Amino acid sequence: MAKALAIILVGLLILVVCCSSSNRLDIGKIRQVTDNLEVKDVEGHFKHFMQKFGKVYGTTEEYVHRLKVFQANLAHVMSLKKQDPTAIHGITSFADLTPEELSRFLGFRKAYSNRVVNQAPLLPTDNLPEAFDWREHGAVTPVKFQGRCGSCWTFSTTGVVEGANFLKTGKLISLSEEQLIDCDYKDNGCEGGDMLSAYEYVKARGLEAEEDYPYEELGYRHKPVRGPCRYQPSKVVATIANYSRVSEDEDQIAANLVKNGPLSIALRGNVLFTYEGGVACPRICPGEINHGVLLVGYGVENGLRYWTFKNTWTDEFGENGYFRLCRGVGVCDMNSEVGTVST
Repeated sequence: MAKALAIILVGLLILVVCCSSSNRLDIGKIRQVTDNLEVKDVEGHFKHFMQKFGKVYGTTEEYVHRLKVFQANLAHVMSLKKQDPTAIHGITSFADLTPEELSRFLGFRKAYSNRVVNQAPLLPTDNLPEAFDWREHGAVTPVKFQGRCGSCWTFSTTGVVEGANFLKTGKLISLSEEQLIDCDYKDNGCEGGDMLSAYEYVKARGLEAEEDYPYEELGYRHKPVRGPCRYQPSKVVATIANYSRVSEDEDQIAANLVKNGPLSIALRGNVLFTYEGGVACPRICPGEINHGVLLVGYGVENGLRYWTFKNTWTDEFGENGYFRLCRGVGVCDMNSEVGTVST
């Protein structure tokens, strides 16, 4: 009897939370997690989370499952707040997703092959500016959304080529990620890929504009691994002459960024699912190197040197679609897989 009553009460709670629009709160950005949060607060935070992000669960079982996932992710947020105090970690739109579901928003998979990747020549680093950002110079397109598809590697690749093409032509053209998903058969579409491998495809074929070969964005629904290749050589608007791997030395990374344009970066991306702002300097970045992003700049804030990255989770993520990491200590292995191109 008690069990049945509990199920009825949970069902009524779902109806109140999900179906009542007149009593919704304007709760703004959710940062209500504190170091002294008690267990009894978890469901209240979950209800606020549902309202903020428009989450609706079709059954009582799904609601209970997502509440448990949310509770586990909430504990992770609290841990990060303690170990990474220079960043803001909180409840984001990802807070009800399992690790397996979260992996669909990543996608870097290192390509192992016999090809030899050129090493970028060492550059002088004595006179680097204290701060630099390619957004201020017109070389970065608006933030995009990869959706539930492991295609981050395509956005990192196009971002680098967009910047290099801008430096060559003075025109900023948004390029096609969908072309790489559908046509780069050395990588694995929505199952993941490697920017250095994708550059090989771009070098051979070039890229169409996004308006001619648009991204088939399905929001939070699963996207197929790849569609049929619709590449048309006559519509290519950007090409590269070569590509290379940049040294792990972070001064060299900065020098290549300033000289060549935005750079492709692979890093341990799991820590980003709770990021809301600030400069992240986590002591531990869990998981493997699994996310491709675009390095666009660097700077200093309150004496703390940082890198600025463009992400692929809409402009509602982090700092208008961007995030910052500590510079100089290889945070999250951000210096291990750095790529640049020449035109």
